[in-house]
Amino acid sequence: MGETEQRPTAGSRLGAQENAGISTLEHGQKPPMTPPGKLVSIKIQMLDDTQETFDVPQRAPGKVLHDAVCNHLNLVEGDYFGLEFPDHKKMMVWLDLLKPVMKQIRRPKHVVVKFVVKFFPPDHAQLQEELTRYLFALQVKQDLAQGRLTCNDTSTALLISHIVQSEIGDFDENIDREHLAKNKYIPQQEALEDKIMEFHRNHMGQTPAESDFQLLEIARRLEMYGIRLHPAKDREGTKINLAVANTGILVFQGHTKINAFNWAKVRKLSFKRKRFLIKLRPDVNSSFQDTLEFLMASRDFCKSFWKICVEHHAFFRLFEEPKPKPKPVLFSRGSSFRFSGRTQKQVLDYVKEGGHKKVQFERKHSKIRSIRSLTTQPSEQHTEVPKQSSSFAYGDDNDAAAVQSCRQGKELKASTEDNGQHKSPSLKKSPKEGRKVDGAVVSTVEEEEEASKDRIQQNRPQSQQPSTAGSLTGSPHLSELSINSQGGPSVVNMSLSPNLSPDAKQSSPLISPLLNDPSCIRTEEEEEVRRKRFPTEKAYFIAKEVATTERTYLKDLEVITSWFQSAVSKEDCMPETLKNLIFSNFEPLHKFHTGFLKEIEQRLALWEGRSNAHIKGDYQRIGDVMLKNIQSMKQLTIHLWKHNEILMELENGIKNSRKLETFCRDFELQKVCYLPLNTFLLRPLHRLMHYKQIMERLCKHYPPAHVDFRDSRAALAEISEMVAQLHGNMIKMENFQKLHELKKDLIGIDNLVIPGREFIRLGSLSKLSGKGLQQRMFFLFNDILLYTSRGLTASNQFKVHGHLPLYGMTIEESEEEWGVPHCLTLRGQQQSIIVAASTRSEMDKWTEDIQMAIDLAEKSSGPAPELLASSPPDNNPLSVSDCTSLPAGLISDQRPVSISYVCWYRMQSLSFYDILQSNENQLSGNLLRKFKNSNGWQKLWVVFTNFCMFFYKSHQDNHPLASLPLLGYSLTIPSESENIHKDYVFKLHFKSHVYYFRAESEYTFERWMEVIRSATSSASRTRALSHKEPHAY
Repeated sequence: MGETEQRPTAGSRLGAQENAGISTLEHGQKPPMTPPGKLVSIKIQMLDDTQETFDVPQRAPGKVLHDAVCNHLNLVEGDYFGLEFPDHKKMMVWLDLLKPVMKQIRRPKHVVVKFVVKFFPPDHAQLQEELTRYLFALQVKQDLAQGRLTCNDTSTALLISHIVQSEIGDFDENIDREHLAKNKYIPQQEALEDKIMEFHRNHMGQTPAESDFQLLEIARRLEMYGIRLHPAKDREGTKINLAVANTGILVFQGHTKINAFNWAKVRKLSFKRKRFLIKLRPDVNSSFQDTLEFLMASRDFCKSFWKICVEHHAFFRLFEEPKPKPKPVLFSRGSSFRFSGRTQKQVLDYVKEGGHKKVQFERKHSKIRSIRSLTTQPSEQHTEVPKQSSSFAYGDDNDAAAVQSCRQGKELKASTEDNGQHKSPSLKKSPKEGRKVDGAVVSTVEEEEEASKDRIQQNRPQSQQPSTAGSLTGSPHLSELSINSQGGPSVVNMSLSPNLSPDAKQSSPLISPLLNDPSCIRTEEEEEVRRKRFPTEKAYFIAKEVATTERTYLKDLEVITSWFQSAVSKEDCMPETLKNLIFSNFEPLHKFHTGFLKEIEQRLALWEGRSNAHIKGDYQRIGDVMLKNIQSMKQLTIHLWKHNEILMELENGIKNSRKLETFCRDFELQKVCYLPLNTFLLRPLHRLMHYKQIMERLCKHYPPAHVDFRDSRAALAEISEMVAQLHGNMIKMENFQKLHELKKDLIGIDNLVIPGREFIRLGSLSKLSGKGLQQRMFFLFNDILLYTSRGLTASNQFKVHGHLPLYGMTIEESEEEWGVPHCLTLRGQQQSIIVAASTRSEMDKWTEDIQMAIDLAEKSSGPAPELLASSPPDNNPLSVSDCTSLPAGLISDQRPVSISYVCWYRMQSLSFYDILQSNENQLSGNLLRKFKNSNGWQKLWVVFTNFCMFFYKSHQDNHPLASLPLLGYSLTIPSESENIHKDYVFKLHFKSHVYYFRAESEYTFERWMEVIRSATSSASRTRALSHKEPHAY
């Protein structure tokens, strides 16, 4: 048989992968053949009020039509949506994906099927795609207009103000009044117009994507969000309304919720004629009867609601689609209905795996042509990315991109041919220039790796930005690079992309940074000229490392002496004594290191021959400069001793002043504050470690007869003496800072920071309960072990489920007993738990550290004090949303993404010794970066710190453009098959995300490999203590 000619689909013409819609098939499986036969036209009304016509075979199941609609929209997360239509009794029902379409829609010519949101997740940050969030925003707009989403006037006005912002852009009184006069979002809108405009005035600069995010953030907190009421009566005949949501079954009286039955409490759902029955699990503390009964209008109404409940339970609670029951041999009893499609967990995992390509889409009602242009050229493309979302990527104003249309807003047709091939609706691409087609045009961003090659070939600057994550994100995703937002840090403002879900595609939400200016890409000729012009000896590159890291250190000092001081001076929130304590000790350090950096750069200029090419020998050394400045630095030791006092006084001030607490939290949202504020306060102590490490390396390189050996050896002795004096103080401050950082990450803790408590390890483990293995985040201290789950807060905090005092605890391996790999049983005096690690090495690390902590607790005076403000039991099963991130949504308070969140997302663990080592293993400098599918190398300024790579255009930038958390990444050398053919190249990869980086010399290559390896592999206590490299801690 000859091969059938493949017809291009609308999605393929736009660059989307084949089957980019909602296929529930696993990788490697083939989709079922579409039944041949006569085609029937079905009219679908979209959420933007347009109508499309799709041709499907008469015998095709509902899934064929649903997939066709999602493919037409290039909608990846189509599982959240459904098709609704009036049946022969004029009752609105959902299209069954397993039954033939024609058996459900009897008169297709007279029926308009509506494409609407069916499943509303508890957190909109779990929606990874901008297109999905846009469609959800349209659903909220529709529910407002139809009176389904009821709320007070203030909330209504705020919701409408975000809709108006997304449609017409920034506030203009005349345009606003004209727009509100023509568009009625709710009945009796006139009374709220002034309040709507008052709120709209506050949304200046907000992109349509950001408006969607904010709209969903407000809507999800409303009691009627995503609620469809089904009239019923209770046993006493009182009129009520039933509804189903992601949490369970809800009971309303009018529009007021009077009761809720969580899925964890529901044992069985059934119906008998007109009676809807809920069988509850036995609960001695509950006054409810074992079985609740509600009377509905008819059997059809009752069955319809029962089906919706079954689908919601399966979608939000199950990990995978339920398997069909075997057909009975003789006769059947009860309904054979089951949920068909992917569960929410499967959707999140699929999107996080990145098995799709993001494509452009059009906002039908928006009149905004471009947002945050990178340049004034009209042909520049721009992308909109929400600023707030635990899994979303945040974009810099200078890198945000304008938008393009991908289809005309006209009625389009889709048909399925007899040979089983789908012919998607004809979509017309917009021209390359950013012209407006049928109103505003919006584009989602393709993966940078996929598109960079095309952008280079187009030979024109083009900025991209990741869509959600994020994430930390992730999403959004931690598996990709993330973009920082105005006023926000990096997950990873990070897109930490799915798996910153427990699996790192479990994001942030991470998304790739858009640093693809072709002007940054070097040619081979330029590279060779550069290599020949500069010195090549190892001592030169050691001296250059001093200069590059000093630049970063000076920028970190400026965060305190310039940015923080300027912000403090504008706000009356900090006591004068605290101001003087901080700035009087940091300003002398900043002044000294400014001169120090200038000396180093002058010496490098002489060494390279840029200043005096004829000078040889005397200036090709760095030890004399280091000795002179380290001796001068000893006079500043008095300021370094004050850092402990600064840290403690600042934390006490935050504890006692809500205003100062808010101020510091807001300052951490600024892009310049790419790390937690307390980390910047500890930077001077970290820098001493760098000097010691560099001088050790230099002394090891020089032979004793070298002209620079004597000065280098003397400088090493001086800096080692300073480090030894401050050694104990460093460890205490690091522990104090880490406890306060964890305090921000945890919910349900009363007194985490107490004298004598020491942090040991944190990480993700699976806890065995009656519901199976559930992911939990564990925090180990010297007196107690906490276990938590990621809460549904926008800030991605962890909710404490319980704690085990270490006093009297025993630990034993129990793989054979429970049949779970890498399993441990922790037996406390009052409670025992069973946990499982992801790998054998992870289990060994936890075993070693827990045993060490138990020994420490035994040596103490007795059991730990009561820790929790409340101790919620851990018997409620973890919902799908707990097990997966998303990131993407970015963290709403936009604090720098916490290490705890990255560990949860990447299924990693981290010890206190890893943190101490990371303070030593910091590095910065220029690297060339390349993506898997791109040809050119791009020069970036890269800073490695805090287990993360931060990317800048140049060392002069005040804040990073993107970040890449490295926990969980693999560090390797490219193989021959990857066709890199360059020297000094290393490869970072996590799942499907691959990045190549190229260093300038063998020395810098080895240094980057050394410091990155320290972040990609966690150390146990024994390995950390027995490490051959010297550690000051």
